[in-house]
Amino acid sequence: MHGLMMDYPLTIQTILDRAERMYGHKHVTSQLTDKSIHRYTYADMGKRVRQLVAVLTKLGVQPGDRVATLCWNHYWHLEAYFAIPCMGAVLHTLNLRLHHSDLEFIINHAEDRVIIVDDILLPLLEPIKDKIKTVKHLIVVPTSGKPISVGKNYEELMADADGSSVRLPELEESAAAAMCYTSGTTGRPKGVVYSHRAISLHSMAAGLYDTLGVREADVVLPVVPMFHANAWGLPHACALFGASQVFPGPHLDPPSLLHLFESQKVTLTGGVPTIWLGILQILDANPDKYDLHRLRAMVVGGSAAPVSMIRGFRERHNLNVVHAWGMTETCPLGTVCFVPSSLDGACDDEHYKQRSRQGFPAPFVEVRASNESGIVPWDGKEMGELEVRGAWVAKAYHNNPEAKTSFTEDGWFKTGDIVSIEPNGCIQIQDRAKDVIKSGGEWISSVELENAIMGHPSVAEAAVVAVNHPKWAERPLACVVLKQGKHASADEIKEYLSTMFAKWWVPDAVVFVHEIPRTSAGKFLKSKLRDQFKDYLCTVASNAE
Repeated sequence: MHGLMMDYPLTIQTILDRAERMYGHKHVTSQLTDKSIHRYTYADMGKRVRQLVAVLTKLGVQPGDRVATLCWNHYWHLEAYFAIPCMGAVLHTLNLRLHHSDLEFIINHAEDRVIIVDDILLPLLEPIKDKIKTVKHLIVVPTSGKPISVGKNYEELMADADGSSVRLPELEESAAAAMCYTSGTTGRPKGVVYSHRAISLHSMAAGLYDTLGVREADVVLPVVPMFHANAWGLPHACALFGASQVFPGPHLDPPSLLHLFESQKVTLTGGVPTIWLGILQILDANPDKYDLHRLRAMVVGGSAAPVSMIRGFRERHNLNVVHAWGMTETCPLGTVCFVPSSLDGACDDEHYKQRSRQGFPAPFVEVRASNESGIVPWDGKEMGELEVRGAWVAKAYHNNPEAKTSFTEDGWFKTGDIVSIEPNGCIQIQDRAKDVIKSGGEWISSVELENAIMGHPSVAEAAVVAVNHPKWAERPLACVVLKQGKHASADEIKEYLSTMFAKWWVPDAVVFVHEIPRTSAGKFLKSKLRDQFKDYLCTVASNAE
């Protein structure tokens, strides 16, 4: 016997229609290249979305064709977010921080037919313009206001387009809506293809109280780039629930972001820990300069955030950091850390310990962890590789059968994150599988060490990596960036850690660096540090002899 419910397709078209009809008066605000502000409504956006559909149709874009974007966060990019999937094509967001060889590979692998690119980003395509084989049209967004001499001017095309006659096709919810490639830190980037259903369900989940709680009253500023995992799903969720949106353009430095938070009365934002570490330093140095009382939550993801940062925002500035975890392969929301009612209230050590975890699986996402002994128990102690499955989790990579090893035989996605899981289902990331340190057969979590080091009052940033050791095979080495005007010795850092960890966990050496290299997503690029310092301890031991 089957249920007698309507077969109602979950598509981005429905999100667009809802935003226009119910929230047409709500605003989308963009900071442009020259820092001027552009503002229009969801109703305005809807009209321009249909104009862009007319533009792309005239250029020959068909259902299933990939249309790429190489853009910062702004209203033009938001129009592409809706126009491309709503006409049945596939939005392909290109990571502007990748090396040109990776961009060339991704564009050709996805078989993009059109690229929409900011004029200020055209130099990124220059080295590969003769190597991208399938691209037929280049549409250039005039973000700088300067004359455009290559490709087709986005605004000129829009001026000639009649969106009033556009009729969007009926789409199946299983149809591809968007695609995004992984950053390629462990081999060639891999393509993840999102369905309309996955994005629709993910958007609804983002509105739940114990996830991100996106609501109509919110003003949301995604610091996370729109080319990175759908800007964590925030643009679609905001449109679904009628939240106002604010886009920072290319200006992601802490002072510019703080100015936008204050001037635009932002209530919800999200970005990687390195962004918030920089903002915390500005606020500590200027505690009374910015009025951020409307900012109800700062979502942090991408890598584990130090508890000292979470505590610093809460106790010194009354700001709430919400830890979340996800990946390109999970659309990306996987888990969100809310504080259970049993711990709500007093901000004691246990409260902050809970906030530093990556949290509980979102509804319709399941988690487990496994190691060489099998599925690990939910005891908060034993570690294993996190595996997930759910309504918006990838089941394969685009045109990449070799990557099937990323999935278990029973269909779970292997994340590469080493975690422990509490009895209540809350996960805590201990490390990435490639970053975990195995010293004398025992595991050491580089993440725990990093977060502890960043709690030292003189430390701005820290990364801990495994390096070769003549006796123990691997030992931890700490790479530390000091705060401006602060001082600390290697022995002081090690002594500081010895109060929190067993002696064999404490790094054998601390090296002070000017900066820590980052990936295209803003995470610490530990592979570069491992290569740079892999024989550091062996050299020190040899010199000592």
